[in-house]
Parts: sequence; structure tokens; C-alpha cells
Amino acid sequence: MAKPATNRPAARVVPLRKGATLEMVRLTCPDTAQAMLIAESFGTAVVDSDGVRELHERLIIETADSLSDGLGEKAMQIHLQRIVGAYVGSAHGAGQFYSRAVSEARDATAKSANDARDEDLDGPVGYDSAAQRKREFAADMGIQSHALRMAAEGAVAAYRHVIGEAWKPFDRPVENPGQSLDRKAAEAQMAALG
Repeated sequence: MAKPATNRPAARVVPLRKGATLEMVRLTCPDTAQAMLIAESFGTAVVDSDGVRELHERLIIETADSLSDGLGEKAMQIHLQRIVGAYVGSAHGAGQFYSRAVSEARDATAKSANDARDEDLDGPVGYDSAAQRKREFAADMGIQSHALRMAAEGAVAAYRHVIGEAWKPFDRPVENPGQSLDRKAAEAQMAALG
């Protein structure tokens, strides 16, 4: 038995570009213990992790307080959504960069351990080897991405404090300019047909 035809249009699926989440940041950026280990091992600055987190949380809460008379509840939520998204996105980008720097440092260190390679030998007296420079660069990126992670965690905590719910990234529709151009052309052609 044949099914009757329906005049219902097919559902349109809009692809979404996913925003960075705090979980993604935590996977790519060093935590406090790892940042301390990096600082001790490489002799870099020790970041006041709690201080950075608390300062950014307080900063956003105070900013929201100062804007509360001029913004409605929904406007405040949208505003803070964007601000927190910027902090989280920045930390995620730094974490990805740190991960690549660590991979390059590992590769360079593994190559320098091979005695048959001349290109990775120590530099001239007074200069570090390429592998050492890559390790130091990765350490610097680790400290930076950790600091940005702490700022993002403070921003997310402030969002929860001000809005009263957990922050979630805004997933924006993927722009497809060719599709909208085709639709506009089809509308113009149909208008010409009458």
C-alpha cells in the first residue's frame, strides 16, 4: 500500500560552528600543578594562578554591576556571553598553540638524541641547541596558556555568579555565502518571471 504524499517541506538543517568550551581549555592548557612544574624546571616566572582567577572573576562581576542599571537581564546575559566567550576562546587558542609547541619540542629532542645526526648538535659555545630553544619556547607557551586558562576560569565563574546559570559557548551558524547568493538569484529570477 502506497503512502500518501505530504506537502510538508523538508526540515532545513543549519550547520553550527562550535565554540570553545572550558572543558576544551582544561584539556589543552596546563593546570596549576603542571604550571608549577614547568616554572621550576625551566626557571620561568611562577604565575599566581588563584590571584589571576580571582581578579578576572571580580573584574567581570564589578563590570556587570556597573552596567546593571543600563542593561536589561537578557542584554546583560548576551554581553557577558560574548566577554566570557572571548576569554575562553583566547585560552583555547593558546592551549592549542602550546600543544603544538610541545610536539615540536618532543620531536626536536628525540632527533637530537640520535648520535648519527649532525644537524641537531649543540650550537656554538654559549648558544643553546635548537632542541633546547624549542623546549624553552614550549615552557613559555605553557605558562602563558595556563595564565589565560585561569583568566577564563575566573570569567566563567563570574558569569555563573551574575547570570545564575552555567556559561555555554554560543554556537553560531556556519556562514555559507554561496547558498544565500543562490537563493537571492533564484528570488530575482522568479520575480522576473512574474
